[in-house]
Amino acid sequence: MAELLPDGAIDRAALLALYDIDAGGFEALDEMTAFGAALCEAPICVVSLVDQDSQRFVSRTGLDADGTPRSMSFCNHAMRHSELMLVPDARRDPRFADNPLVTGEPHIRFYAGAPLVDTDGAQLGALCVIDREPRVDLTPLQRQGLVLLSKQVMTFLHDRRYGREVEARLKRKREAMIDSETRFRALADAIPQMVWSASVDGHVDYFNERWYEFTGVTEGASNGDGWVDVVHPDDRERAGRVWGRSLETGQPYEIEYRLRHRSGEYRSALGRALPIRDSAGRITRWIGSCTDIHEQALMIEEREMIAHELSHRIKNIFSVIAGLIGLSARERPELRDAADDLRDRVLALGRAHDFVRPHSAESRRGLDFEQSSLQGLLHQLFAPYGDRVLVSGDDPRIDDRSATPLALIFHELATNAAKYGALSVPEGRVELALSPADDIDGWIVEWRELGGPAPVETGSTGFGTRLMALSAERQLGGKVDRQWLAEGLVVRLTIPSRSMSRAVEMA
Repeated sequence: MAELLPDGAIDRAALLALYDIDAGGFEALDEMTAFGAALCEAPICVVSLVDQDSQRFVSRTGLDADGTPRSMSFCNHAMRHSELMLVPDARRDPRFADNPLVTGEPHIRFYAGAPLVDTDGAQLGALCVIDREPRVDLTPLQRQGLVLLSKQVMTFLHDRRYGREVEARLKRKREAMIDSETRFRALADAIPQMVWSASVDGHVDYFNERWYEFTGVTEGASNGDGWVDVVHPDDRERAGRVWGRSLETGQPYEIEYRLRHRSGEYRSALGRALPIRDSAGRITRWIGSCTDIHEQALMIEEREMIAHELSHRIKNIFSVIAGLIGLSARERPELRDAADDLRDRVLALGRAHDFVRPHSAESRRGLDFEQSSLQGLLHQLFAPYGDRVLVSGDDPRIDDRSATPLALIFHELATNAAKYGALSVPEGRVELALSPADDIDGWIVEWRELGGPAPVETGSTGFGTRLMALSAERQLGGKVDRQWLAEGLVVRLTIPSRSMSRAVEMA
């Protein structure tokens, strides 16, 4: 690489005009960016050329935008390096933490960019791969491959600028394509993943050596639709359907299925493919990979089995506690009312736990509710009241952390309504409405009793009232407002989103 010129000494508009960017014709780079994404197992790969005030994406895989302002450009930094520039986690890098491309789409976390520098030392931009998850580094092979691809990009740009006559340019292009194909196959055979490519109609015409080593089939036997023969019979219809949908829509292909190993064993694998598009957006080829994830799948299955067994035992503990409370009540009749209330609360906690607990794959298929749904939890709690409790509105996500206090709050409200309020008379009912809060990132849950006896304000000293306050305010960080209206009690809960689900907190 030539010695880098100072950026201030470069007339960037004049420099890029030499490459006639607006004329298009960068389709030859699309295969390189598609392969770069597959090689580095990254969702995005881009060739970026940096202008005076902007960066232009002349080839891209996994990204819709065709450019950004230069002030946002990671490649503006990468092109000033003499080797790869790595950003393991952009959120922790002071140069990029507040960058709109990090805080918003495409949510860059990991970045690796190889500089594109011409023979005079003028920085043109960078070839980069981007991931939405932080990563420590690329593998040595991925580093080498990305640098090699950047040299191929510069060969293409150099030929574009310095090409002489049409025939000579076509000859160099043919030679470059042959060389590129040779290097592509060499790189594809060197990486641990199984790599394949297909024509625009889905006809698979290439597999690398890893595929043949894994499957044990003869070379060429998997071409066309032959690859289906190594897919588990129970997965073939789904694999074909997902692949057909990608061919029809142009969306990336991703599926987990089982592939027959050369030993005869079926092993879990992750299949992915990305389309290569020309400057008009038409798909010209597909580049795909298969990764053996059998060991990871077994570990996940084992963890789920342990979590399911532990959760089942916790549920049994709730039943034992409720039984002990019932036994104590029978021995001490004077404590029966308090014991019944306590047992009901324990059973409500048990129902909340059962709602969000890990279920086995077999038992999960029998569930008729969404395990991360507040409405799902409420329907479980209010099942004994039939259609006298109507739940409407939005359906925020919850998890095991919020399910317990929420179950206590609504069990307490339903119990009081059944004893003293709207549910204590046949014509009474409760309307429960869920909606986003206006003033905070959170939710409003309004409990409104109708058709029951006129409520009597009880103050805030009762155990049930204190229990609701503890659950809503201390555990969930929200607040409780009550109104004793003539038509019935109205309770309004305000709960922050971060208290409802960890997924919201980590977003």
